[in-house]
Order: sequence, then structure tokens, then C-alpha cells
Amino acid sequence: MIEILVKDIAVNRKARFDFHILDVYETGIALKGTEVKSAREGLVTLKDSFGKVDNGEVFLYNMHISPYSHGSYANADPTRKRKLLLHKNEIERLTGKLSIGGLVLVPLKVYLKGNLIKVELALAKSKKNFDKREAIKKREVERDLKSTLKGQ
Repeated sequence: MIEILVKDIAVNRKARFDFHILDVYETGIALKGTEVKSAREGLVTLKDSFGKVDNGEVFLYNMHISPYSHGSYANADPTRKRKLLLHKNEIERLTGKLSIGGLVLVPLKVYLKGNLIKVELALAKSKKNFDKREAIKKREVERDLKSTLKGQ
């Protein structure tokens, strides 16, 4: 059995705090040559990025890929929109769910799977402030519990 190496390039930790994750998709992403080299070096930021369906295609906006250090004129705009590669039936399913309203597409992480760069895209619903406060309280209680158990 062949084992495929998976290595995280960038993780959007804030997404799990700000959103309720309903569904997760593994997508490919269309990148230019120098963007691939920068992504392999880990020069990717997912902060404030989001997905959107336009004319039956899914695009990722505001994902920042720093220009490749040894690139020249071939370097692309760091925050250009990038096409995500999904099957047609997945795009139709996403379009139907997004049309209901209140749901957004949020990238959770970018990672290398073998030689391919993949994006983990989530269908998510925004959390209210009281949900966020509840998550903070729960995290603090768990931290206190761990520290008391460790001290004994």
C-alpha cells in the first residue's frame, strides 16, 4: 500500500473559532508556477479569505501567496482570485446550500498531498458573540482542570 505524505502549509485557526463548520470539502487549486514554489515554502496566509461561487465555478478570494523570491515578471498578484477545482455535482450542491442564506465558504487549511496542493474548504455558519464567549469559557475551564491535575 502506498502512503501519501500530507504536510500542512497554512492553517486558518480563527475559522473554527468564528464559524460553525457544517461540511468540509477537499479541493484542488489552480496556481501559477511561482505561486506553487512560494506555497511549497509555506508563504501562504488564509486570514480574511473566503470562497464564492461565480458562474458555476468556485473561486477563493483574499488568500495571500507571497511573491516567489527568485521569480521575475512571472510573479502573480499575491491576493488575486484563484479557481478551486471541484466536481460539477459538488459545485451544484454548494450553490444550493449557499442560496439558502447565512452560510459561507471558508478555507480551513492549505496542504501538500503528495505533489499536489489542496485546500480544505468548509461550508460554515457564522457564530454569534455568545457562542464565542461560551467557547472561551470552555477552553479556560479545560486549561484550569489540566493545570490542577498536573499539579497533583
